[in-house]
Parts: sequence; C-alpha cells; structure tokens
Amino acid sequence: MHSDVVASRSADPRDSRESRNGTSPNLDAVSLAIIEQLQEDGRRPYAAIGKAVGLSEAAVRQRVQKLLDQGVMQIVAVTDPLTVGFRRQAMVGIHVEGDVESVADALTAMPECEYVVMTAGSFDLMVEIVCEDDDHLLEVINRRIRAIPGVRSTESFVYLKLKKQTYMWGTR
Repeated sequence: MHSDVVASRSADPRDSRESRNGTSPNLDAVSLAIIEQLQEDGRRPYAAIGKAVGLSEAAVRQRVQKLLDQGVMQIVAVTDPLTVGFRRQAMVGIHVEGDVESVADALTAMPECEYVVMTAGSFDLMVEIVCEDDDHLLEVINRRIRAIPGVRSTESFVYLKLKKQTYMWGTR
C-alpha cells in the first residue's frame, strides 16, 4: 500500500470549476509544485517539500490544508486490489432506461463499484468493479446491477492486465 495525492485541475487556467466551498481555487505555481511533490510521495515531509518549492514547513502545511479544505486534492492510501484478495476487475458499460442519476446512485452504494461515471456516447454509465473472483463478478452484474430498476443492458470488459494507473493529473 502506498499513499497518493489525487488532484484534479483543468489545463485551462480559466476553468470555472468550483471547490467544495463554492469558490474557484486559485492554484499558483507554488501550489501546483506542492501537489506534484505529494503526487510523487504522499508521505513526503513538509520540510522536504518546503525546500523543493521555496517555502517554510509551516507555509507548506498551511497550503496543503487549504488545498484539502478546498477539495482540490485528497491524500489517500491506494491499494493494489490483487494483493488484498480482489483478483477480478472489470469495466461495465450500462444502458439505462429513464433516470440515469437514480441508477448511478444505486451503483454508488455498492462497495464493489469503485468508479461510477455518467457518460455521453455508447453507454449511459461506465462502472469500474473490483471483485474477489469471477463468481463474485457474476453475482454483482447478474443479480445486483441488472436488478436495478432502469438498467436496460450491460456490457462487461474484464481486465486481463493493468498496464498503467496514475493519479498525476492536474499538474503535468
């Protein structure tokens, strides 16, 4: 298990995305540099980050807290599902009849659904599922997802091998 920082920011500085408190966060070059330092190592000491970005340890601590409070980033432990007993991952495309949001809400409540995304395109929803094995995956798709009112059809894309997974968006 390692710790990662998940930061989200558009490449366009005029992006009007709002933080949790309703204001647009102002990310200057120093804040972006702090985020990059934490993306490399979420446990990096504030003193080391301060040296790298030209601030004191206290100033880094304040900036990090502000970024967390604004919802710009999270500091989380990221596990590898294979090493903790979850041997099957899949992306499931879902066609919905009726209210997409109510189906998305039902999927969000399922612990196996790691990501639930409303999309425009071939599917109404894309859901990443992490399961213990094929039987568990079958149970989740067949008995739980397909039983949600409004789910018209599903298409599963079973992961054979994960080649890349990063959380470096927003700074590069």
